[in-house]
Amino acid sequence: MTERQTERLRDNAARIAALAWPLLVGQLSVMAFSTIDTLLLARYSAPDLAALAVGSATYAIVFIGLTGVVMAVAPICGQLFGAGKHEEAGAQLQQAAWLALMLALPGSLLLYFPSPFMALAQMAPDVEDKTRAYLAWLALSLPASLLFASWRGFNNAVSRPKAVMLLQVGALVLKLPMSALLIHGLPGVGLPALGVVGCSLGTMICMWLQVGLALLILRRDPFYDRFALRKRGLMPPDMASLRALLKLGVPMGMAIVIDVSGFVLMAVFIARLGTTTVAGHQIVANLVAILFMLPLALANATGMLVAQRIGGADLLGARRLGWHGMQLGVGLALLIGGLTYLAREEVVRLYTSNPLVISAALPLLAWVAVFHVADAAQAVAVAVLRAHRIVTLPMFVFGAAVWGVGLGGGYVLAFDVLGFTPAALRGAPGYWAANTAGLALTAIALTALMVALQRQRTEPSGPRQR
Repeated sequence: MTERQTERLRDNAARIAALAWPLLVGQLSVMAFSTIDTLLLARYSAPDLAALAVGSATYAIVFIGLTGVVMAVAPICGQLFGAGKHEEAGAQLQQAAWLALMLALPGSLLLYFPSPFMALAQMAPDVEDKTRAYLAWLALSLPASLLFASWRGFNNAVSRPKAVMLLQVGALVLKLPMSALLIHGLPGVGLPALGVVGCSLGTMICMWLQVGLALLILRRDPFYDRFALRKRGLMPPDMASLRALLKLGVPMGMAIVIDVSGFVLMAVFIARLGTTTVAGHQIVANLVAILFMLPLALANATGMLVAQRIGGADLLGARRLGWHGMQLGVGLALLIGGLTYLAREEVVRLYTSNPLVISAALPLLAWVAVFHVADAAQAVAVAVLRAHRIVTLPMFVFGAAVWGVGLGGGYVLAFDVLGFTPAALRGAPGYWAANTAGLALTAIALTALMVALQRQRTEPSGPRQR
């Protein structure tokens, strides 16, 4: 690597890091919601922890999929912001908020009536009742979560992630004591112990407070004056804008649903193997999700910077940023994944002292390092492709690799469908092995697509960016 190339890598890494660190802090704050609930319930009761595993998996599929649609505002506004079209970017924020409200209705109904997910999980009746009650409160929080997602996507696109971070950290500060209080109750003052239901009730309260504060910031912070939000007032839904958001957002949301479901539906099927097995899986799943926050932040920062460069007609700069983001994300994933594997026993004991749950979790951690590296690579590749508004082909890649190889192969291995699964891969380890293989294939395919796309768009004979 030449001195000039090294300098460019250093400069781009600094740009990515400056945008990524508030994204990381905010994402960790959101992830800490689930971590707090997992830690508190691990010491409360195994049935409540099992209900959290299935309930949070169900919510993740619905919420993250719909959020993916709403977050189409990010690449659109990123390109508009890079081109200096600030008022058009502000109009897109309002349309994204309308879209969030429209999507919240079917999403909330699915959470309130989760029978399809309950049928897949085949849980004990007491665990199913707890799961249904847990999801009922999350159904009420979904509209607020999607509205906040539209505001978050817009802020990321215009390089303003610190405002989002402050609200996410504030919500976390409130979440910890609230969950502890609602889970264990205060019998002396008539507040019953709600267990896992207290977790979702606390989340619902925090999310609506976040939305209220986000609206206040939009009205009071002069940074947003350039987007003419107050001057224009509340715009009605615009069908052309909504169609454009849906055209980009639906494949984005579907790809995220496929990706996440390949991961979280493991909990639904593993629930058939017993409370202890699914509790061990939940700990490892939560750990992997925490580790993913760093490459996800780097990926989102890279994608937003690439979108801004595309809007400014600097395609060569966009190409360099995309590749440097990949190098940064994969390099850090190799380091962190390896360290986590070496300290796996100590890490699991941070979650629980139950020897049965520890013994169920430890074999799964053998897959974490490889899983994490593949996750980092696909995250950066997807973010760069979205910045170029390439979303449909990645959706099909996710479907074939994550659902076909990961989820389907995991079922075959875990339940020994063909009769020759090795003993070490029966049960939960089979799901982790197959999902790791599926995610690795996804990362390879999407990285190759990213490289080919960027090379094509920077060649002199390639198509001009409009």
